[in-house]
Amino acid sequence: MDEMALDANPAQNLASFVTTYMEPEAVEILKHGMSKNIIDIDQYAQSAELQTRCVNMLADLFHAPRSENSDIIGVGTATIGSSEAIMLAGLAMKWRWREERKKKGLPIDKPNIVMGANVQVCWHKLCKYFDIEAHEAPCTPERLVLTAEVARPLIDENTIGVCVILGSTINGEYENVKDIHDMLMELNEKNGWNVPIHVDAASGGFIAPFIQPDLLWDFRLPLVKSINASGHKFGLVFAGIGWVLFREPHDLPEDLVFHVNYLGGYQSSFTLNFSKGASTVLAQYYQFLRLGFHGYKAVVTNCMSNSQYLRKKLIETKKIYIVDKECMPLVAFSLIDDSSCSVFDLQSRLKARGWIVPAYACPTGATTLKIMRVVVKQNFSCDMADLLVKDIISALDYFEHYPVPKPSSPDTARAAFYAKGAKFVSLPTFKSRGIKTNGVC
Repeated sequence: MDEMALDANPAQNLASFVTTYMEPEAVEILKHGMSKNIIDIDQYAQSAELQTRCVNMLADLFHAPRSENSDIIGVGTATIGSSEAIMLAGLAMKWRWREERKKKGLPIDKPNIVMGANVQVCWHKLCKYFDIEAHEAPCTPERLVLTAEVARPLIDENTIGVCVILGSTINGEYENVKDIHDMLMELNEKNGWNVPIHVDAASGGFIAPFIQPDLLWDFRLPLVKSINASGHKFGLVFAGIGWVLFREPHDLPEDLVFHVNYLGGYQSSFTLNFSKGASTVLAQYYQFLRLGFHGYKAVVTNCMSNSQYLRKKLIETKKIYIVDKECMPLVAFSLIDDSSCSVFDLQSRLKARGWIVPAYACPTGATTLKIMRVVVKQNFSCDMADLLVKDIISALDYFEHYPVPKPSSPDTARAAFYAKGAKFVSLPTFKSRGIKTNGVC
């Protein structure tokens, strides 16, 4: 406990999208599920049933096509998080592409996936771990997401899929799934391809359905074959739960599903991980029942309202400009004048007050843009927003009185050094003169 006291205060961790508050009743359910290994569905059949219900609820929320002869509409599984979910969806895309190419007698050695430079690191892991070439579209300071226009020239016959993000980690912006879908429909028809879309809805999957129900991004678009969402983000469960959903059963290749019987009964397994506690699945089911559609809508609406309040307060300082597009409960911003300090200096100063507000350079093509980000979760109130803004103003005032020296470039430093009369003496010259440096270089 003494060492744990040195950790940051989760309520002040504004960097993470991950849920840091749940009701006491939900915490009790988490405790109850800790001793159950949900992969063992023969022994914990009811917990497995609750997972199936969660998959069906999400499939319905994301408008998966309904089967006429079955009440089961969901094809998918719980995962440790969206990283595992994306790995599974990526494998499914690669398998479908490979089987289609085999049937046509075409090469299968150069699969690629199209994505923006703003993707979360798990997409780069997918490409490296599973030998997929990344066709990555660079960003610009004015465009921090993937668009149909920049994605189009990157797509070819070896493209296993296009990753479209609903809620960028960088600035919370939604990529236009409908525009990319329509462009891809045209390309597929023209070239005889069958390139699908995977929507990375790690954050937006639990936001858009509740406050933008008419936004077309999910299984209503026929080329969207798989979706991931993070239950431990705006799904309102503590860390350790993600979901991957497939449009229809044939979108999940049977070859990727393993069947085992050594746990006491015959069961199927479609995960990278095997053993997993039931806690977060049970907690997700609790939240679905506890809140329902209207409860989630109320939570998300309140988060959006609080983020708008914070955005307004930051603008009023006249020292900050906003970078986000108001798609999510997230405020991304930068400094109007960074002559006295950088966003990285501000990050360090705020950390001294307990605030975890990340500063970072934007992705490839936009690295000159340095920004900060606040994720407004359900336990971030307007009062906390006032306290944060007060500390930001205090930090910026401090740097105005005590500006941080700007580091010189190597060329600038060298020019200044020689301008003072210093002379460069090469090592061979030292040796020819018999001069010893005494180990100081």
